Amino acid sequence: MGHALKKNDGPSIEFLLDQVAPILNISSNKYYKVALGIMDELVSRYDELPSPNRDSMISILAQAIETYENTLPEVESFNKAVSELPADVSMLRLLMDQHGLGVADLPEIGSKSMVSRVLSGERELSKKHIRALSERFGIDPGLFF
Repeated sequence: MGHALKKNDGPSIEFLLDQVAPILNISSNKYYKVALGIMDELVSRYDELPSPNRDSMISILAQAIETYENTLPEVESFNKAVSELPADVSMLRLLMDQHGLGVADLPEIGSKSMVSRVLSGERELSKKHIRALSERFGIDPGLFF
């Protein structure tokens, strides 16, 4: 036996359809911004909110945001560019971005020109480079493959 929402049970079905559904199936920048605002609020008040509902909402909202972001032209072009990079170059670029590093900041690889050649795809990282980078950044060497 199903349970229909009644006005005194909480939000009406009309409210859910008008206000909640567009956030869970984001199709415009307006609702994307609303979803980001809700996510910010959920994260900033994380410890105050009831955990099962909070965690479910964060998970659902994160999926909706990711789905929408993947349709944006700039994200599509970024994803395409990244998918075309070899795994080692992708990982190296990610580490450089996360740690604010330039080509001169990676002595594990060698000179600035050597780092540039690796980033351009002209040279590959050696096992020695990968081992040294893995130790420096505390990551599994398998992430480079």
